[in-house]
Amino acid sequence: MQTNEASQESEIKQVIRSLCMMNNRFMNFMLDDNKKAAQVFLRIILGDDKIKVKNVRIQSFIQNIYGHSSQLDILAQDSKGRYFNVEVQRSDEGAPARRARFYSSILDTHFLQPSKLYEELPDTYVIFITENDVLRDNLPLYDIRRTIKQSARDFEDGSHIIYVNSQRRDDTALGKLMQDLYCTEPKNLHYQEFAERMEFLKYSKEGEEKMTDVIEEYAARKAEAAAKAVEEYAAKKAEAVAKEAKKKEQANKIELAKGLLADGMSIEFTVRHSKLSEAEVRELASKLTA
Repeated sequence: MQTNEASQESEIKQVIRSLCMMNNRFMNFMLDDNKKAAQVFLRIILGDDKIKVKNVRIQSFIQNIYGHSSQLDILAQDSKGRYFNVEVQRSDEGAPARRARFYSSILDTHFLQPSKLYEELPDTYVIFITENDVLRDNLPLYDIRRTIKQSARDFEDGSHIIYVNSQRRDDTALGKLMQDLYCTEPKNLHYQEFAERMEFLKYSKEGEEKMTDVIEEYAARKAEAAAKAVEEYAAKKAEAVAKEAKKKEQANKIELAKGLLADGMSIEFTVRHSKLSEAEVRELASKLTA
């Protein structure tokens, strides 16, 4: 029993230590209430060294009583009152343009209080970090703004949508950040703020305990895999039994047909009583008379 428990614990440790920040849940733990790491993150992506993160939280549920509600992966606010929503998307289907538009709009409706003027609406940034280059222009970053079509001038409404292509991992500050997103070992990270947090989460007892939902997800996957294996085994077993029964039934039909033919019964009579096809019975008859 102890051996099984030790083996399971070792397996859980391996799972935790294999995680990188492109894993949505692990990214959440890396930035949860971690202002220093979130600040580095936002400063690099937005190219603004003056950003000062005031607070950051994960899995913020925003209720919309009139329509679709949302759960934001990471939500941060800086000293200027600006809001930053960061979403990690490994699937291309998870980062469509209209989802970015919706997240931007839901931030607006949530953070403008009834008594406030429209001019007091805070600036918002919706940042999608995508595993693939979903916008397909081979750019490291896409800064999307509303513009006045006739003059190509920015329409300054305070909303910003950013797509970051994590495939571009060069030696720029942004490229090194993208490298860090795929890194599993603290010692190999470029940014110390991430290294400290990853060291805590992966190599301390407190950090492992903090990631209970990652462990629960792992356990659920294991249970699902075990259930699937049992289901597949049962299906294969049932298929084998069915094949064996069919084979035995066919053998019985052949034996009956041989007996009928040996007793001088006609082809038609043998087909009717043995349930074999006419072609099968004629083949048997030819072998008997050969």
